[in-house]
Amino acid sequence: MTRPSRTSARRILAAALCAAALTLGAASPGVASAPRSPAVGRPAPPVPLRVATYNIHAGAGEDDVFDLDRTARAIHDLDADVIGLQEVDVHWGERSGFTDEARGLARRLHMRVFFAPVYDLPPAAGHTQRQRFGVAVLSRLPVVGAENHEITRLSTQSPDPVPAPAPGFAEVTVRARGTLAHVYSTHLDYRPDPSVRRTQVDDMLNVLAEDHGPKILVGDFNAEPGAPELAKLWGPLSDAAPDAGDTYPALAPAKRIDVIAGSPEVAVTDARTADTAASDHRPVVADLLLRGHTP
Repeated sequence: MTRPSRTSARRILAAALCAAALTLGAASPGVASAPRSPAVGRPAPPVPLRVATYNIHAGAGEDDVFDLDRTARAIHDLDADVIGLQEVDVHWGERSGFTDEARGLARRLHMRVFFAPVYDLPPAAGHTQRQRFGVAVLSRLPVVGAENHEITRLSTQSPDPVPAPAPGFAEVTVRARGTLAHVYSTHLDYRPDPSVRRTQVDDMLNVLAEDHGPKILVGDFNAEPGAPELAKLWGPLSDAAPDAGDTYPALAPAKRIDVIAGSPEVAVTDARTADTAASDHRPVVADLLLRGHTP
């Protein structure tokens, strides 16, 4: 799928939406417009950054018990600067008590959060808040911009879905010691047919190609890094945790489908998979060095 060029009007709209969606706990600080890291500038010393990815299973553990405090503790133990989350409920339904998990985790962890819904549905009967489900990014670093991009999806809310553009590919631009880094959180299609994932890879690469500077893609890929449909990722990006261990299912992991990947400006110093059953996936955390430019 070929993405249309972004217009200045879309940039203004994205900045406005970012200001509305980005929160620190329950507060909503103002957010600057979303600048892109410059392609040229003064060389900057390498900047350390710890990132993680975690499919939180809507706050339910491998035991299928909803416990957002347990989820928060598992995230806290990663001690990451930026964490990409998948399967995040925001007033979605009974399984998570109609909780706003994005704000709830941000409040517990004293972090900023950007939530990027895949689905945004009318309120359930007897409720006033819209039902939303998607991905998120938590950050303890300053966030200077955020966008909810569209990629191709097969809806789970339609009885006869067809591939179509839909939101839920989150991008957050963080400032790490003067260096701007783009962090993306994604959740790729789960079906055995790889064709939608292959198109999603193309869509994500088109988004990443519009950004400059260090880029870090994290998420639940629903395929192992060696899968043919993911092949185009490896070149523009590198697998940051090839030896970190399997991630799914959490109690007896047999597949590595939760992935951290970085652009050439990103070097990896360490990576590991955390042993926790707070979700049906295990989180992955990586220590990185960013080689970028100061503005």
